[in-house]
Amino acid sequence: GTTGDSYDNALAETIIGLFKTDVIHHCGPWRGLDAVEYATLEWVDWFNNRRLLEPIGNVPPAERERTYYHQLEESGEAA
Repeated sequence: GTTGDSYDNALAETIIGLFKTDVIHHCGPWRGLDAVEYATLEWVDWFNNRRLLEPIGNVPPAERERTYYHQLEESGEAA
């Protein structure tokens, strides 16, 4: 992102809203900070590594990113 880019803030706010809806409000009440931290780690792992995202072919975002960089490496080696 760039300095002062309002679109970056909108994306961050969307992710925070999803997190609050999926985890904070849905899974509470919380017994302490450790429980919230552990739930956060689980949610971030799911969000990046297991969530199937339709616009990128129903694969997890981390898998699509690995595929993208692998294709870049292959195209660089072929050139």
